[in-house]
Amino acid sequence: MTDRPDEPTTGAEAQDLPEGEPTAAPSPEGGPAEGFGEAAGEAPAQTEVEEQVAGDAVAGDEPGTPEERPQDDEQSSLRNAIADLTNDLQRLQAEYANYRKRVDRDRQLVAETAAYKALTPVVEVLDTIDRAKEHGELEGGFKAVADQLERVVTAAGLVRFGEPGDAFDPTLHEALSHLGTDPEVEVTTVKHVAKGGYRLGERVVRAAQVLVVDPADA
Repeated sequence: MTDRPDEPTTGAEAQDLPEGEPTAAPSPEGGPAEGFGEAAGEAPAQTEVEEQVAGDAVAGDEPGTPEERPQDDEQSSLRNAIADLTNDLQRLQAEYANYRKRVDRDRQLVAETAAYKALTPVVEVLDTIDRAKEHGELEGGFKAVADQLERVVTAAGLVRFGEPGDAFDPTLHEALSHLGTDPEVEVTTVKHVAKGGYRLGERVVRAAQVLVVDPADA
């Protein structure tokens, strides 16, 4: 009998394998089939992705991360803006208070100036009344008119000053003459008042015209 070469497996012999099961080709290195290797490696790959995502989430929750820095910068800018606005408001309030004081002072000065101009001519009339009093001529209806005029100018703020015995003050008195020395005085003193002085507030309408005496040891 002559030996025959090995014949390839026929189709009938290939059908002896169970149906529905895939045929796995052996790997060149004798390891498991490629299909089973890929399936086995899917689980570790998925686990690494989940760990990476979890790590990123935890890192994002830590304080001081770059995501929170813009918010901190915005809050700092708002605080600086509020501080600037507060300073501006305080400065405006101070300027307004100074403006009110200046306006009130100017109004008072205007009122005093108007009163000064109106009352200056009346001073001469008051001088006439004073001379009438000295000579005993202030009687009857004339006395009533004089008294009413004095009340009106006093209510307007006009004040008379200058009496015998007052210390001489060059800002308030005009010395018409020196009457010598007087041992009873220690400073230059008003001895006689020729015309009384008048002032309106701190403003002198007219200085008192006086005669003065000096101390004996002057």
